[in-house]
Amino acid sequence: MSRLQASIEGIGFWSHGLPSWDAARSFARDATLPGDAPARPSPQLLAPNERRRAPESVAVALEVALAACNAARRAPASLPSVFASTHGDLAITDYMCAALADTPLSVSPTRFHNSVHNAAAGYWTIGAGAMQPATAISAYDASFAQGLLDAMVQLATGAQAILLVAYDSASAGPLAQVSRSDGLLGAALVLARTPRPGAPRITIGLDDGEPVRADGPLARHARGNAMAPMLPLFDALAAGDPGAVLKAGPGRVLRVALHDA
Repeated sequence: MSRLQASIEGIGFWSHGLPSWDAARSFARDATLPGDAPARPSPQLLAPNERRRAPESVAVALEVALAACNAARRAPASLPSVFASTHGDLAITDYMCAALADTPLSVSPTRFHNSVHNAAAGYWTIGAGAMQPATAISAYDASFAQGLLDAMVQLATGAQAILLVAYDSASAGPLAQVSRSDGLLGAALVLARTPRPGAPRITIGLDDGEPVRADGPLARHARGNAMAPMLPLFDALAAGDPGAVLKAGPGRVLRVALHDA
């Protein structure tokens, strides 16, 4: 495929102990964790009641999405979006399976509507008042790379700017034995067609191959999460490295080059 280019206008990041992109960059530089990091994201896009009811997977997705939009100085409602998650919310999936097997009439309506894979995208469009298209995508350990590819193709085919959000939460129950995921992790990028002064440029292209084991500070910090395959890119952004190689499917990689503004 031809190589696709975009400008990175804004970045959002959240993992346990690292509640912002600034905290993640500092950690990548000197391994220091902030002493007052919250235990759970608190997305300000939602009303207080909705904020409390939202599952962790939705909370982290909305937290990083809004942070990236603010960093890009873009109105959240103005952007089409791509939400990538390996599993959606495995804790809710485990609950649903157990309830349906044991007491199907007791299924919680709230948990049921949070069980769909596009739950985070739905909360985002409602909270932001966004009428732009929203995509929810899953491709196992290639979910981030395929989400990034989707976003870049949308830019190449007409979108002026787009929001990419990637997230996964902890697995639970029997599913954790076959699809393990630890902790909570989310990141977001606002990508644009037109270069902006001071914003790095990203170029991507698909290739045959397999990525090497990631060993950057952020990759080590959140290695157990299902969305960890995205972390080589964020380690490269934090360190000012020239690029990263991401898992894009069986025998396929997405080669990402980063350029100064």
